[in-house]
Amino acid sequence: MLRRLYDRILMLASDRRAGLWLGIISFCESSFFPIPPDTMLLPMCLARPDRAWRFALICTVTSVLGGLLGYAIGFWLFDALARPVLAAYGHSDALSSFQGWYERWGVWVILIKGFTPIPFKLVTIASGAAHFDIWVFLAASIATRGARFFLLAGLLRAYGPPIRHFIEKRLTLVTTVAVVLVVGGIAALKLL
Repeated sequence: MLRRLYDRILMLASDRRAGLWLGIISFCESSFFPIPPDTMLLPMCLARPDRAWRFALICTVTSVLGGLLGYAIGFWLFDALARPVLAAYGHSDALSSFQGWYERWGVWVILIKGFTPIPFKLVTIASGAAHFDIWVFLAASIATRGARFFLLAGLLRAYGPPIRHFIEKRLTLVTTVAVVLVVGGIAALKLL
């Protein structure tokens, strides 16, 4: 079953509309969608290493644009949308904690969290809610998202065939590790 799913994803990743879908997912993930664009970027770069830089650019631009939407949601709609969700999950004090992080570390919060697998929407919405400087937010988002996506694309372009061989040979192991990382990330967020 995993093999068929993997083959299907690689086939879809080489489709002519894959870039459009990559952009849509990357945009949405930065503001409200739960699935990171890496789930499409990785197989797309493996299927078409000659287009890796193009895919990284699509991810970067659309992620930053989606981040601006997330910032706007936090800035203007935090009380109506985000505060009830945080309260439902027992994180009512999350905004004050995040504002404290901004006061202490400033732009480093965006740079570090934007580069990690932590959902970027958390950073974008919290940045807007904390009324962080929009221009610094924009510059940090471009730097961190660009670094993340271009690093992934560069690694896959340079080492794609061996990585693809490793994934295909150990598909169950790779899938298990990916699931553990996602669940671990969610658990870590709940503990924060």
